[in-house]
Amino acid sequence: MKTIKIWNDNVSDRQLNDIAARLDAGELVILPTDTAYAVTCDALNMKSIERICKMKGINPEKTNLSILCSGISMAAEYCRISNSYFRMMKENTPGPFTFIFKSASSLPKAFKGRKTVGIRIPDNNLTLAVVERFGHPLLTTTIEYSDEDYAVNPGLISEAYENRADMMVDGGDGSTELSTVVDCTGDTPEIIREGLGQLS
Repeated sequence: MKTIKIWNDNVSDRQLNDIAARLDAGELVILPTDTAYAVTCDALNMKSIERICKMKGINPEKTNLSILCSGISMAAEYCRISNSYFRMMKENTPGPFTFIFKSASSLPKAFKGRKTVGIRIPDNNLTLAVVERFGHPLLTTTIEYSDEDYAVNPGLISEAYENRADMMVDGGDGSTELSTVVDCTGDTPEIIREGLGQLS
């Protein structure tokens, strides 16, 4: 597995192009976020999504799937955001939240038949730059680990995923914190998992 080391979020054009090319080729890329590291892939590539789901032993038809977006405008292409929720998103993103919205018909095949989708706009300049360069969302799922060191140390994460992912983007030490999950499918937001984020 190839590893790219990024210092202080200072990712170069060449590195961004390399990461985007690998995602475009259907590869699985581990990226830092504002919470834990995540395994990501092109959210429009069904084969890559199936690979992630098989790796984690999840059924995409029964499990909530989340996508990484570079901003609210990208997210709005794939879910339905009311004016009040748009204001809430503006106040709280980028940030450590997963917002559950009613899905739009433009969602990829893996989401067909699903009425909701999780939206992540992490407060991590490196990952936002990757998604922006790539041009459309990434499917995202938190890395699995049995020992805290394997959640935090990029070298150990790379070792654990050596034969499962294709690229590790080392953005420094990770975290074991998870995002706060906010259900936005009703008229008012409902926190369904307490995490790092505090809604303002």
